[in-house]
Amino acid sequence: MKRVVITGAGTVNALGMDVPTTQEAMRAGRCAIGELDIRDADRLAIRIGAQVRGYDEAAHFNRQQIVLFDRYTQFALLAAAEAVAQSGLTFGDDLAARSGVVLGTSGGGLNTQDENYRAVYQEGKNRVHPFVVPRLMNNAAAAHLSMEWNLRGPSFTVATACASSNHAIGQAMALIRAGQADVMLTGGSEAMLCFGGVKAWEGLRVMSRDTCRPFCATRSGMVQGEGAGIFVLEEYDHARKRGADMLAEVAGCAMTSDASDIVMPSRQGAERAMEGALRDAGMARDEVAYINAHGTGTAANDKTECAAVAHVFGPQADRLMISSTKSMHGHCIGGTGAIELLACLMALREGVVAPTVNWQERDPDCALDIVPNEARRARISACLSNAFAFGGMNAVLALRAV
Repeated sequence: MKRVVITGAGTVNALGMDVPTTQEAMRAGRCAIGELDIRDADRLAIRIGAQVRGYDEAAHFNRQQIVLFDRYTQFALLAAAEAVAQSGLTFGDDLAARSGVVLGTSGGGLNTQDENYRAVYQEGKNRVHPFVVPRLMNNAAAAHLSMEWNLRGPSFTVATACASSNHAIGQAMALIRAGQADVMLTGGSEAMLCFGGVKAWEGLRVMSRDTCRPFCATRSGMVQGEGAGIFVLEEYDHARKRGADMLAEVAGCAMTSDASDIVMPSRQGAERAMEGALRDAGMARDEVAYINAHGTGTAANDKTECAAVAHVFGPQADRLMISSTKSMHGHCIGGTGAIELLACLMALREGVVAPTVNWQERDPDCALDIVPNEARRARISACLSNAFAFGGMNAVLALRAV
């Protein structure tokens, strides 16, 4: 079975417009959650989010492109450009045929939907732009990534709510392992911070009105974010022969379904996903020093996830570090796992574990080392990245230092 490594990373999120800025913000424990600057925010009960602020689409794309690209597609293209540049790859005919895209998203072009529902139902217009469907479809970003870099191999979109990115990365890894591709662009992108997107989440009554405090006794709910994380995954020998800088090895992945409830998480489903990722990677429990948690800041997730970690790792759970960077960049839904993977790369490459910020008070049901408020220096050779979604769809990645 072929090995798979990461040779490029890129991002756009509330913490930064690139990987170095984002990781510096993670090291500093900066929280990017603030008041939403969107149309009709005054009609919302929840008026905070981790928004990509000061973003000017005209600074990155021409008018013809803006007509075609929803905000989530724009984020994906910008993050992919950074990742491909870092990888040093150029996709000529032979490599192009053996390269593809697997991208995660939950809402797809939600801003486009929001704008055009307004136009038809609120403003009474009887026509919309002919590119509305190509702009809002969930596979739009994956399609534009394939066209931008001439990627002619397997390309598709995964939509499994908050686990979309991890599922996408796992599928990209599997394609390379199976010999169906040498290189894959993968990760996720989401831009749900529009009136309809926030209003829909309000209905679930799981949203915080102040900030995100995962694993804290005074938690008040989750906070939405937006952004993209894109990675170049490459077959190990292909990367080694060209002397590529390998950021980490994607050593294993497991996907499970709770098959129990549409919104309430299952401890057993999370456990099976973590155990499966360890098994797939051939990784012993005592190798793992850090887990980037799903950590939404809801009681249902935090307590279930901590119980699952404690059960999987047993007495070794006490020495584990587990943190949720959603406390800084918000819950980016289909893009969140990809953005959180940057914290795993920072831990493996730099020996810096990103903190769980905004933490105030110990929760006895979350009695693990959640790295509160300040980043920590530690030697990390292996880690897990958890993603647990509505629908009971779980995906866990296991990574090793190279």
